[in-house]
Amino acid sequence: MESLNGALMSDLRLYLPGLQVADPHTERVPFGRHLVNDGIIDQADLVHALDRQRKIDAPLGEILVSEGLASQTDILRAIANYHQAQQVDLDMDPPDAKMAEALPSSLCLAHGVVPWMHMGDILLVATNRPDRFAHLRQCLGAQGMRMLPVIADEVQIRAAINLLYGMELAHRAATRVPAAESCRRWGNNPTRRAVWAGAVGCAGISALILAPLWTMTIAMMFAFITLMMTTTLKAAAFWAQLRAQRAERAIPQVDPVPFRLPQVSVLVPLLKEKEIAGALIKRLSRLTYPKSLLEVVLVLEAEDHVTRETIARTVLPNWISVIEVPSANRLTTKPRALNYALDFCRGSIIGVWDAEDAPEPDQIERIVNRFQAAPDNVACLQGILDYYNSRTNWLSRCFTIEYAAWWRMVQPGMAKLGLVVPLGGTTLFFRRHILEELGGWDAHNVTEDADLGVRLARHGYVTELVRTVTYEEANCRAWPWVRQRSRWLKGFMVTWLVHMRNPLQLWKELGTARFLGVQTIFLATFAQFACAPLLWSFWITLFGFHHPVALTLGNTVALWMAGAFLCAELINMAISMTAVSGKEHRHLMAFVPTTLFYYPLGMLAAYKALKELIVQPFFWDKTQHGIAPETR
Repeated sequence: MESLNGALMSDLRLYLPGLQVADPHTERVPFGRHLVNDGIIDQADLVHALDRQRKIDAPLGEILVSEGLASQTDILRAIANYHQAQQVDLDMDPPDAKMAEALPSSLCLAHGVVPWMHMGDILLVATNRPDRFAHLRQCLGAQGMRMLPVIADEVQIRAAINLLYGMELAHRAATRVPAAESCRRWGNNPTRRAVWAGAVGCAGISALILAPLWTMTIAMMFAFITLMMTTTLKAAAFWAQLRAQRAERAIPQVDPVPFRLPQVSVLVPLLKEKEIAGALIKRLSRLTYPKSLLEVVLVLEAEDHVTRETIARTVLPNWISVIEVPSANRLTTKPRALNYALDFCRGSIIGVWDAEDAPEPDQIERIVNRFQAAPDNVACLQGILDYYNSRTNWLSRCFTIEYAAWWRMVQPGMAKLGLVVPLGGTTLFFRRHILEELGGWDAHNVTEDADLGVRLARHGYVTELVRTVTYEEANCRAWPWVRQRSRWLKGFMVTWLVHMRNPLQLWKELGTARFLGVQTIFLATFAQFACAPLLWSFWITLFGFHHPVALTLGNTVALWMAGAFLCAELINMAISMTAVSGKEHRHLMAFVPTTLFYYPLGMLAAYKALKELIVQPFFWDKTQHGIAPETR
């Protein structure tokens, strides 16, 4: 070993005379003392940083930079001097494209390194953690012994990895989820979908012509059954949440046991954002989690020049970085971007926020504390979504009412009942190793969050809701609302079709209650919007008119169905009223009855979703942000 290291140093000095290589026999002072001796920090700074390091899992240099006690440039130069290694600028002297053959991309991502240059038969590898270089050598075996570190900035290393391996990683990001659990094969047979859709449409029209009353009755029964499914689920979840809230008030609060805080990486996908960057950074700067442990990654599409120019005009703090996702194919979706950026993250906990999000300042602490106390099978923590522009107009008020009922009553109740929780697209936090085990997100599913919630449940993992709020912008314009909701409804149907490829297997993995829950959440929810005109027809019975069902199944059945429809509406009202009864949302209570005129927009969204399900299953209808000002 010693003779090989000596030969390496001799060979390398022939090519780079100015390069210093650490002598293994040289005894060195601790790195913190080295910083003091070089005058980069003083003794008091060192004591403070070491005290912080006992509580958080971060390198000393990153703590000093995040605390404003040293600059990134000084720390990088000190690392190079301390390890007697050459410091390089990868922006000025990037690796040649052929260097991608020197190391596998997986190894570069795992160790945060990139092959930089060949000097004879010696490979120079750029790193900012030379203390971990020995482990990299062990992974490569004999080949790793002819490899030496050079020191580079972490941001430059990421950019170089992106340059060398971008297309390979982009392809992997689109196919991480196993084919059996993904919808990506749908793009191979659009004609088949069109033929099936045409056949079903023709069969429905023929039945309507030949037996109009019974066709209408059967359609009514389907709409009524799905109404009863969704109403039963909401009522059960509502009751479970009310009971849980009473029980929680009786349990005394216990301070968490101290532990060493982990690193947390949060992904923020951006697409064609003109105004959001500055406001986003201002919001995230309010977070109180130690910045040396917080990594916020802004994820851009390589061809998104609008967002890139916006970011270029914005000064980013050192704990916010940017990853550009190469355009390997025509697919441009949020889950593909998340999959790509996941490989570049350092945290053991992975979070997701949207561009317009304003999380509560202590949100990360709450998430970290809960993961520390939770059982190992708790894979995901979902926060509560709320809206900061509920007073913008009537539509934003109704949107806020709808989501208060969902996030504060129904979904927590579903979690209490042990049902499958369809995740929201933001304020999600995962144990990283579980997320990677499942292959991340389905890059082709336009509701990748709901799909991931089902996959977590199928693999035996649990999702919990945490009482931490993220504020975002409620959609306050009619057509953008329809476009956004159509994407969600399309994704719900895609998710249902994917997981119902083998219904018996799904039933076996989930059990009866959760299997029925999946049918209700995905199929019945879509059906309620699509069949809304059939359900609205029950209102005519209140005015003394005969319903078409009365002509086939009898007046008694029609009246019972009308009564059940009215009860369902009252239950929805009760849930919404309770959800907005708190001090923060009390101003919305008077608008709850008006939601009867809000949900018809969902009918348009359902028909748009149905059309796209056939002709454009992967089309991502983006929601535009930055329309309404923040009010809190």
